[in-house]
This record gives sequence, structure tokens and C-alpha cells, in this order.
Amino acid sequence: MPKYLMNIVSGMRPTGQLHLGHYLGVLKKWTELQDSRNSLFFVADWHALSTSYEDKLNLRKLSIGLVKDWLSAGVNPEKATIFIQSSVKAHSELFVILNMLTPLGWLERNPTYKDQIEQLSNRDINSSGFLTYPVLQTADIILYDAHEVPIGEDQRPHLEIAREIVRRFHYLYEKEIFVEPKELLSPTPKLLGLDGRKMSKSYGNSIYLTDSSDDVWQKLRGAKTDTNRVRKTDKGNPDVCLVFDYHKEFSSLETQNEMREGCEAGAIGCVQCKKACLNSIDSTLQPMRERRDELSDSFIEDVIASGNKRANTIAEEKMRAVNSLVFGEFNS
Repeated sequence: MPKYLMNIVSGMRPTGQLHLGHYLGVLKKWTELQDSRNSLFFVADWHALSTSYEDKLNLRKLSIGLVKDWLSAGVNPEKATIFIQSSVKAHSELFVILNMLTPLGWLERNPTYKDQIEQLSNRDINSSGFLTYPVLQTADIILYDAHEVPIGEDQRPHLEIAREIVRRFHYLYEKEIFVEPKELLSPTPKLLGLDGRKMSKSYGNSIYLTDSSDDVWQKLRGAKTDTNRVRKTDKGNPDVCLVFDYHKEFSSLETQNEMREGCEAGAIGCVQCKKACLNSIDSTLQPMRERRDELSDSFIEDVIASGNKRANTIAEEKMRAVNSLVFGEFNS
């Protein structure tokens, strides 16, 4: 496992299939960071329970599938530590301690918490676990002395709470034992679903990393385009076309220019444009399909077991320092 000066920690919840939005917003960045940072990527199965406890998810199966998607997308277990959150009990141990010193008002004023309550109004998420999500997230991060945390804009309030908790702990115990994490923001493409709404499994508007070429084509065929363009010879506007947004993320500049010029001149139809988009998306997904076919469940289990061992070693060492400071030498 390579050693770098900077540590990063990031996780994903095992709640279902990953789609192109996950790839562009998270996985693509992970594959870049693993070459320059000490990277720890974890399956956030405890966090999954905060919103999906009623679903009785098969978390073991979903976790194996999630890690398989990571590896097929280019995450390398020889470069990054890949582990399951619930297999490292130090996460819950530190979570309990941090919960005791985190003011309730910090959590209740969290704008992400309020937004999620509104967005998930169809679910019963008024639980203490959902409210204290940022505290567990803080434990996830600071156990491994994460210098940076790759996040999207919507996660900034959570990371600020994490920094506040770290400062409060250091103030109360008069010793700095945690790294105060910084955000690692990167432009996250706002890739909408094929119907123009947010890409979501519940809307049935997503292209998944596990989709075959035929699956992708069937979905692209019904994708929204410029509604003012009725006939092939009508001049179109690519900037209001959802399919062209996909071209921007997956097609070469040459293909993008060809599609733009053809659309604006009324020289190519939407079907031709969608087929070109299919080819571009396939150029990204096909290597993933081939890698996934080579990954057995037993291999994924070995990767996870190895990662769990490494993560536990790091986390337990940190908890010895925490327990010594909080409870005294007899509990270190």
C-alpha cells in the first residue's frame, strides 16, 4: 500500500445500483485521488440504516455489489483501503463519545438535515440516527486523520459540523489528537435523469453502471430532446437538449462539435444524435463491464476482509489515544 502525505476518507451507502451520476460525481474522482493520497473508501452500511431501516435491505449482498462497482470503475485495492463501516467497531465507539459533547442545536440547524426531511417526506426518518448522521460521519473521518474529504456542495454543512466537533473535543480535553478535516471540492456535473428530473432509482430515469448496451439504448431512445424540434430538418438548440448534456460528459470534443453543428443546421436527426451518444457512453461502460465479469464475489470478499483488517488497525490505535484521554490510562 503506497504512502503519501495526505489522507482522504470517503464512503457510499449500499442502497442500490450505481448510475452515471455516481460515476461522474464520486467514482471518477476516487480513481484519481488514489494515485496521490492515502485513500480509505468505505461502505457506509450504518448510514444506510438512517434512511432505509424500514426496507430491511440485504446489506451484505448490496455491499458486495457496491464494491464490485467500485473496482470495475477503476478503484484499485492495491492503492486504496476498501472496508465495511460496521466491521470497524471503533466507528460506533467514537460516535458515542462525540455524541455526548455535540450540542443538539448544531444538528437541528443543519440545512442538509432540513432539506432531507422535506425531500424524503414519504419516509419515516424522524429518528435519532438520522439527526445524528453528521456525528457518525465525523467519527468516520477523524478516526483516520483525514486531511481532506472529497465532497459535493450539499455536504459542506456536514463537514463544517465535523470541524466544529473536533474543535470542541480539543477544547474540552485540552489536547489536539485529531486532524481537522478540510473539504476537497471538485466541480460535480449536474447530470439529470433521462426525463429531466434528478437522476434517481425511484424515478426510473437512470443509466446504471451495470446496464448492457441494449439497456442503455432503450433508455436513450426515450430521452428528452429539444421540444421545439419536430422534424429532422428543423434547426435545433443543443443547449436545451438533455442528450447533448450527456455528450458533454462522455463524448469527445470532435463528436460534440459534430452533433452541435448538425443539430443547429437541421442536418442530423435526434436518433442519429442519440446513437452517437450511446457509442460514447458505451466507451466508458464497456471496460467496466469487462472488469466486472472478471470479479467474483469471493474475490470481493477477500478485498473487503483485507481492507477491514487494515482499517481496524488504524482505527483501534486512534481509539486507544481517545480512550486514554477521555477515561484515563485504565481504558487505553
